[in-house]
Amino acid sequence: MMPKSTLHEPTDTSHNVDPSEIAKFERAASRWWDANGEFKPLHQMNPVRANFIDRLSHVAGKKTLDVGCGGGLLSEALTHRGAEVTGIDMGKAPLEVARMHAEQSGLTINYHQTTAEEHAHNNANTYDIVCSLEMLEHVPDPQSVINACATLVKPGGSVFFSTLNRTPMAYLIAVLGAEYIANLLPRGTHDYTKFITPAELSHACRQTGLSVKKITGLSYNPLTQKFKEADTVAINYIIHAVKQSPH
Repeated sequence: MMPKSTLHEPTDTSHNVDPSEIAKFERAASRWWDANGEFKPLHQMNPVRANFIDRLSHVAGKKTLDVGCGGGLLSEALTHRGAEVTGIDMGKAPLEVARMHAEQSGLTINYHQTTAEEHAHNNANTYDIVCSLEMLEHVPDPQSVINACATLVKPGGSVFFSTLNRTPMAYLIAVLGAEYIANLLPRGTHDYTKFITPAELSHACRQTGLSVKKITGLSYNPLTQKFKEADTVAINYIIHAVKQSPH
């Protein structure tokens, strides 16, 4: 039997942080830009996700927010495409790595240590594009993050979420396969009970005034070691939603 939905109405949105999750990424921060380290799957996935976002929202010149930016993989990819990027995260060490790498790359990216909820408090209707990729499954209250993203984006603007589907296939591949068999990720990286189905995520978006426009899967080819967009959403998937304009 599948666990109940992990999405619920937010309670204390100022502390929507799991210290153990933050510590996990703090410990690995120095290896964030090692394309062959534990973040290798993110490096492999990043071009596909950036292409998806740019194709649907044309990021050049757009004020863009990367929620849960970590070491800055997506932030830099979108900056290279002409976006004006702000990245936020609660991990101090990953943000230091992100700032250093951006400086070494000659890129201007605004990084801040804060939560989505705190940032939304003073920046409502500010961004043309808001992205929160591979983050919802790492916070205690994903609905609270979704609400904040909906607050942060301008009416008519785009929001992108990517996460893992809560299916037996996702457990087999993303947890057992990646963490315990192939050792692609440190054990304990993912908690299967926190995975979110597309139906749950779509419902959560609608609750905040976001209209889901497209859902596509991401599939991995172990031979080419590359991700690509796919029809199946059985494991990884990404959602594009648009904030409805007030009538």
